[in-house]
Amino acid sequence: MSFIDIILNNLPEIKAPLQKKLSFKQKLKWTLVILVAFFILGLVPLFGLGENSLQQFEFLSMILGASFGSVISLGIGPLVTASIVLQLLNGSGIVDFDLTSPEGKKRFQGFQKILAVFFIVFEAGIYVFMGGLSPSSSLAAADFRVMQFILVGQLIIGGLLIMFMDEIISKWGFGSGISLFIAAGVSSQIVIRAFSPLSTVGTWALGTGQAAVGKVWVLIYSLASQNPTGAVLALSSILATIIIFGIVVYVQAMKVEIPLSFGRIRGHGIRWPLHFLYTSNIPVILIAALLANVQLWAQLLENWGYPLLGTFSNGAPATGFVSWIYARNLVELIITGGFTWIHIAQSAVYASFMIIGSVIFGFFWVQTSGMDAKAQAKNIIASGLQIPGFRRDPRVMETILQRYIGPLTIMGGIAVGFLAAGADLMGALSNGTGILLAVMIVYRLYEEIAQQHMMDMYPGLRKIMGK
Repeated sequence: MSFIDIILNNLPEIKAPLQKKLSFKQKLKWTLVILVAFFILGLVPLFGLGENSLQQFEFLSMILGASFGSVISLGIGPLVTASIVLQLLNGSGIVDFDLTSPEGKKRFQGFQKILAVFFIVFEAGIYVFMGGLSPSSSLAAADFRVMQFILVGQLIIGGLLIMFMDEIISKWGFGSGISLFIAAGVSSQIVIRAFSPLSTVGTWALGTGQAAVGKVWVLIYSLASQNPTGAVLALSSILATIIIFGIVVYVQAMKVEIPLSFGRIRGHGIRWPLHFLYTSNIPVILIAALLANVQLWAQLLENWGYPLLGTFSNGAPATGFVSWIYARNLVELIITGGFTWIHIAQSAVYASFMIIGSVIFGFFWVQTSGMDAKAQAKNIIASGLQIPGFRRDPRVMETILQRYIGPLTIMGGIAVGFLAAGADLMGALSNGTGILLAVMIVYRLYEEIAQQHMMDMYPGLRKIMGK
């Protein structure tokens, strides 16, 4: 056994449940426990924190499932970055993992965990030593350096907690921790931005003349004070959110059903569903996290005195590469009269990044997650099913499934990238990409919970569905 295999076999991990299938109540309990723990950790401030330059990047905190200034300031960033790097290495053939075998999947997951730990340490150091999260400048030089290392240590602990919490959800709960943390953060922001009566500084806004954070209150106040511009801006954000909700829910329900029959039982069969958004929200999470990381690195480099990726003004990218991968609120620019043709070009580049990136990451995800035609064909054959009129051969099944899975991966990637970019450019509540992710995550989570509950109520369905 090689040295690497020894390390992989001795990595700390969350023990999987002994029983093959957990009950609905057990999964729900662990999901709620981790969700509550996530919100609590987001309220725990970093000890010794002085300047928090990352606080202005609210969009990044939602995409990364982070709370800048707390012990979980890293969020899911290191986990997603590790997944992106490993998928790129595996997809390009630089590193080859046999994901069809249990040993290959275990090695892949082990390397991904090692990379995640590396990026936790690396990003913690970058956040602190490049000035994103800095101790108080009033400290002496020696004390300032010591406090920097204390901040890094707290960030590393928070990053490891997020990593293990994600593993608990994957093994003991519903869905994945990455998706759950994003949905939790975005959902809370949607509620706050829609209904919060507080001002941006945290004081009660009603009756004081200050603008409230909640767009519903802004709309009511603007109508009462005869401010048509404010009313239209608030209404456009609310309508954009509702429209995106409706479109995503509709698209989520679109699917192709392949008729299958039981080889040994004539006259009985089921339909194997292939959703239009075949890769779900994973590709858009990966490309959005990648763009978010680029913007974060650009800000840190500018703070360090090396604006290689561009500069920022009032928290928004102003020049350089980052200004071309940043979503402009076109509706607001048109209403307020600040619209220029350069905004069209920047929006087109941003949308292209989102769409092309979603397709590329969609292909990588299908190959590495066992969703490709070959893996699905093996699952169908192993369940004792076959396509009526065709031989019960995995190769035949793979050829037929590839006719659907390939186009669905492309079209689904284009659709999810387009929806995410369109929602961002419309200026929906709590950021359009975040809303898109939250709706898709909650919808899939609802499907999984409903299916689990149905199987617990009627155990015989588990055998029919091969679960």
